[in-house]
Amino acid sequence: MPIRIFGDPVLRKKAQVIENIDGSIDRLARGMMESLNQARGLGLAAPQVGHSKALCIINLPLMNEKIKHPLVLINPKIHLREGEVNYEEGCLSFPGIYVDVKRPQKIALTGLDLDGNEMEYEAGDILARVFLHETDHLNGVLLIDHLSTIKRQLLKNKLKKLKQE
Repeated sequence: MPIRIFGDPVLRKKAQVIENIDGSIDRLARGMMESLNQARGLGLAAPQVGHSKALCIINLPLMNEKIKHPLVLINPKIHLREGEVNYEEGCLSFPGIYVDVKRPQKIALTGLDLDGNEMEYEAGDILARVFLHETDHLNGVLLIDHLSTIKRQLLKNKLKKLKQE
């Protein structure tokens, strides 16, 4: 599945809540896993592959070699945000662009797995950042939305080039 780049309107849409976890959702998740592995990214949200569905994949094996499978998260909701830390982020939909983003240091969230089972996660540092980044995508919020007007202006030419490609 090709990853959508900045300028694609699907990236700005709020993703639809998934009511029925069926074969199409399973196929979407598997396709996303393949795309994420090829890109060697930490996370991927369904809108990034052109599907406005509340589903994201977190590449846990890339962060911890003891974990063998990526985490599939359906309809994630953040319930707790604590602390604050500034750290450099990139995004598969903004190739070659890395910017400092201030985000909570610790979060707690809930969601569903591919079998419809409820999941609860607490995460800190990089993992919290990945969860927040991917849930932003599900709300149509992009990396650049966390930047000041001045910082966004500095990226103007790079962003214009991405839109044209």
